[in-house]
Amino acid sequence: MYSAVVTGKYAPLWSKYRPAILKLLIDSASEPQTYKLMPHEIKSMDEKKKGSFSFNLHIAERKAVNNIKDSEIAQDLLNMLQQSKKGSELIQANRFEISMDKHFQLQVTQIKSEQ
Repeated sequence: MYSAVVTGKYAPLWSKYRPAILKLLIDSASEPQTYKLMPHEIKSMDEKKKGSFSFNLHIAERKAVNNIKDSEIAQDLLNMLQQSKKGSELIQANRFEISMDKHFQLQVTQIKSEQ
């Protein structure tokens, strides 16, 4: 299957943190994981942006199940995961909630399906 490489504004940021994010996804199987991102790195991606970079991204079967059309940073994160071989496998097999708060704290939670 061919998938075009989508390069969004935040793609370089998510590419840099890809190994750490994949580890968070894997480790979230046992408990929620957090990772502090560097505010200056994110802000430098969009110096004109007013307001918050925070977002909530719910992923199931490789797709966002919540509305992220107004969050370019969340869309670029999802694109990076879909294009990474390991990321794609993880988001196909599991449900995740990934959020970033106004303090640039990334939280990854694996949502267990109800038995």
